[in-house]
Amino acid sequence: MSLSGSSRAQKKDGSVYYRSSITFRNKHISLGSFPTEEEAHECYLEAARLLSSAEGSWESFSAFSFLSHDKFISLLNFRNNHIYIKTPIYLQKRYFQYFLTQSLECKFDIDDLFYFSEHKIMKRGNHLFVSDYGMQVTITSRYGIRPHSVIGRDFLFRNGDPYDFRYENLEIINPYHGVERVQKNLSYCFRCRIHVNGYLVVGYFPDALEAAIAYNKAADFLNAQGIQREYFRNYISELRSESYWKIYEKIQLPESLKTADIKE
Repeated sequence: MSLSGSSRAQKKDGSVYYRSSITFRNKHISLGSFPTEEEAHECYLEAARLLSSAEGSWESFSAFSFLSHDKFISLLNFRNNHIYIKTPIYLQKRYFQYFLTQSLECKFDIDDLFYFSEHKIMKRGNHLFVSDYGMQVTITSRYGIRPHSVIGRDFLFRNGDPYDFRYENLEIINPYHGVERVQKNLSYCFRCRIHVNGYLVVGYFPDALEAAIAYNKAADFLNAQGIQREYFRNYISELRSESYWKIYEKIQLPESLKTADIKE
């Protein structure tokens, strides 16, 4: 007779292992796999203790030896908020916490709950990403932050917490490729630069939209001259086509770009 919460299973190579599981509020929950029946049983006992107690929070995880941290958070949320989520999410009133580790959490608005309940966040260095349709997708890209953007230059976390992705905490300063807000002559303007054997300044513009269109025009020019680099183009959703092309035609590219020694 098997120990409670454990079941025997077999791998393709014939080796035996044990699955641990528990049923709570009519939901059958897998807790993990273990090399021995005793370990699977101990994991079940820990889960039962957590679910049957009114005590415990994410800070008390260290008292559990066999239950994984991700599963601990999922069970804690299920117990307290009556919703089982397979990723390590804990619901608060107006936001949710996604626990990467016991000591590191991200915060998101409730609007993002469906997405992150289906996508596991992974961390490599300071890089947070999910696997989406077989591709690595950065967390920041969901919020309109361009690849290779720099905190403090291109976007800000208003409260200083780089793991707080609630919309009210994110401020995007430079939303376009090749565009950067800079201070010039005691006021702010937008500088457009493009890479041609090093960065070359296309111009300074009073607003980000015009600078973004200038970047597109410079990229078009360089590709027309034979350079094969795939420059990103800025998508300008705020303008109608005729307004976009009117600004595009007005922009004058600098002679330094036209006479640059263009090499691959």
